[in-house]
Parts: sequence; structure tokens; C-alpha cells
Amino acid sequence: MKLDFKKNVKRNMAANALSSGIRLLFPFLNRTLFLWLLGPAYLGLNGLFGSILGVLMLAELGFGTAVVCSMYKPVADDDRELLCAYLKFYRSVYRWVGTVIFVGGLALLPFLGSLVHGSVPPDIDLRVLYVIHLVNTAASYFLFAYRGVVLGAHHRNDVITNIRTGVSVAQYVAVFLILLVTRNYYHYVLATVVFTVLQNVLLVKASRRLFPDIEPRGRLSPELRRRVVSDVKSIFMHKVGGVITHSTDNLVVSAFLGLVAVAAYGNYYYVVTAVTGLVSVVYSSMTGGFGNKIHTESKEENFRLFMKMNRLSLAVVVLCSAAMAGLYQPFMRVWTKNDPVLVRHALTPILMVLYFYVMESRQVLLSFKSAAAIWRQDRWKPIVAGAVNLATNILFVVFLPDAYKLDGVILSTIIGFVLIQIPWESHVVFTVFFGRSESRAYWRQQAAFAALAFALCTAAWYVCRAVLSAFLV
Repeated sequence: MKLDFKKNVKRNMAANALSSGIRLLFPFLNRTLFLWLLGPAYLGLNGLFGSILGVLMLAELGFGTAVVCSMYKPVADDDRELLCAYLKFYRSVYRWVGTVIFVGGLALLPFLGSLVHGSVPPDIDLRVLYVIHLVNTAASYFLFAYRGVVLGAHHRNDVITNIRTGVSVAQYVAVFLILLVTRNYYHYVLATVVFTVLQNVLLVKASRRLFPDIEPRGRLSPELRRRVVSDVKSIFMHKVGGVITHSTDNLVVSAFLGLVAVAAYGNYYYVVTAVTGLVSVVYSSMTGGFGNKIHTESKEENFRLFMKMNRLSLAVVVLCSAAMAGLYQPFMRVWTKNDPVLVRHALTPILMVLYFYVMESRQVLLSFKSAAAIWRQDRWKPIVAGAVNLATNILFVVFLPDAYKLDGVILSTIIGFVLIQIPWESHVVFTVFFGRSESRAYWRQQAAFAALAFALCTAAWYVCRAVLSAFLV
């Protein structure tokens, strides 16, 4: 069955655009209320727990990604029985994953105190809060999160996105009221568990409504199981590297610099993640479509589509980078009421813009790589990059002057991207799927947009400084 790429991309982009707006506005309001009503230490706790649970979620191993990509061909062939068998297999795996995450999380309880430099808020029991966060994380695996693969394989991510958006709006409204009325962090965290359950219930209902003939039944052949497991081994290495690259930053900052430093880093990183949501409207809308095209179109057609989508994504990335370069620091000063503990020097936003650009400029390549199930050939890439990131993280935090330790954490991630991840993953895609001539065309496009980004970011930086200076005189 050949899916309608344009129609599905438009639906997915519309859903992602709405979702990005929600994810831009409501988390900002939520973080602002935290800063103003509870203080930066509570915000630091959120960042710390998120990083710990990000490590625990490695137990998922990458089965979700492997199963979705394995389902692209059955979808193209309209093989319903095989799709049902994949779904049953995935449900069984997720129940085991939930168990491993919960038990593994409980095993970390005795060591929580060593992950926090300095004190925690006096009204907080670190272990109780951690268990609530752990329950919230494990809940999806025990419920119906596995149903999402059916929608993803059919390029209907818009359904998943719309459900998450609606639940997120309801959740944020509820927690805003909780913070305003009670100012109780425990109530805030408990509310997130309720909405996690609600989201899963709505997801399974939507999946069954659109694809009522796909239910968990049947059994995968030993050969297909081995193929999924083989893919999972490679994807797991990518996930380990990803966790080392992203989740350990907060852990290093917390262990060496304290919860307030985690809050400061989190504020700057929040801006990156918020703007990333805008760019993801483009690339996250197309992965399922790429998967279907790979099995139904020629490589020449796939490359033309790939370059077109990469050009569109890069145009958005360049514009966002320029806006961030000019407005990052003024926004941080207004947002945090110019708190000297939370507002960093000018190097921090510059590094954050660079981090954003190098991370987002590769996302269409990664989307295609995932759709083509190219994991094994660069399975060591994220491990090497993650190890380099962790080592340079610690070195910079230990040896740089105090004012620049946090900048060292950001710089270490950029180094891993530029020197290891980007060259390695692009080499694999243009060796395994495309060829050298396509590689040259791709890098010419990347270089042209990188030069444009540098010029626009520099101009935005000086223009915004001049405008602000004029207003402040």
C-alpha cells in the first residue's frame, strides 16, 4: 500500500505546528511559575530527575524504533497479519521494559543524595519525589504506549501529536492552578501521573478507531524476531550514546555545581528545546513517509525528496538561529528578572546557538537514516561521541575557571557533534544508501546554509545590541 506522502506530511506538519506552539508557550509559563513561586532549586530537581530517568529509559533498548521501521514493509505490502504479530511482540517487550525501569529505578534510591551537590529544599523528601517521577515514567510501558507504533508505521503521527497536545494543554492548566493555589511541589508531580494515564487511554482508543483490524495477535517467525533483535542491538548503542550526550550534562552540573546551576543551565537549554520544537515541525512529519517511499520509489526519487526536505529544514534552522543570536540574552534577562545567579555572560547564548545549529542541521539526514533502518554501520558512533562528551564535560568542569564551567558543558557536546557524529552518520548514509555524487551535492547544500547562518547570526547579534543600546540610553 503506497501512502500519500504529501497529504500525510501536511497533516503531520499541521499537528506538529500546533503542538510546537503549545510546547513553546506552556512549558515557558510553567518554568516561569516555578522560578517565581518555588525558586530555582525546585527547577533544578525537575532537571535532575529528568536526566536520571532518561538513563533508566535505556531499558527500552530501541525496540519501538526497530518495530516501527520493521512495519514499513508490511504496511507497503498491506500484510495485516504480520502487522498484528509485530504489535503483539512489541506489547510483550514493553511490559518487560516497564518492569526493568521500575525495578532499576528503585535500586538507585540509596544513591540519590550523592547526585546533588549542596542542599535540597527543606520541605522536600528527595526519595518520595523520585519514586513519583519513576511511577510516571514506567506507567506508559505498562499501559498502551505500544499502540503508537501502528500509527507511526502508517505515517499518522498527527494523531499521536494531537492527543499529546490536547492532554498537555489540560495538564498545564491543571498544574498552573495547583502551583498558584497550593504552591506544593508534591501535588504538581502527582498530577503528571494522572495525565500520563489519560494520554495512554486516548491513544489506544484512536489507534483502534483508525485501524480496528490491527490487534496484538499471532506470532513473529524466529527469523523476523532475530532481525528485530539485531536492529535493537545497534539502536541500543545509539540510545546509550544519546543518553551520555544529553542526559549526563545535568548530572555532571548537579554533581559538581549544584541544583541552582542545573536551573541556570536548564533555562538556557529550555530555549533551545523550545525552538527545536519549531524545526521539528518539518523533519518529524516525514520519517514514516520516507519509510514508505524507500519501499515504493527509486533511489533517485528518494534523493530528490531528501534534498528538498533538507533544504526546507535548513531554511527554518537558519532563521531560528539568527533570531536566537539576537534575542537570547535579552530574553533571559527579562525572564529571570536579571537574576545574577541565572543570567550568564555572552558566551553562553553564543554556544547555545551553535549547539542548536549543529544539532538541528542534521535532523533530516537522521530521519532518512532511521526510515532506511541504517543503524548497524554506525553503531559505535554514539558510544564514541558520548564518551568524548562525558570526558570533556568532566575536564572542563574541573579545570575551567568557575565563570566558564557551565560553558564547558555546552562546548563538550558541540565537540562530539562536529568531530564525530556528523561526519560519521553522513558517511554511512552516503555509502550504504546513496553514492558519492549525492554526498557532494548534500555537503554543498550544507556549506551554503552554514555560511548563510553565520552571516545572519552575526548581523542579528549586532543589530539587536544596537537597538537595545539605543533604547537604554
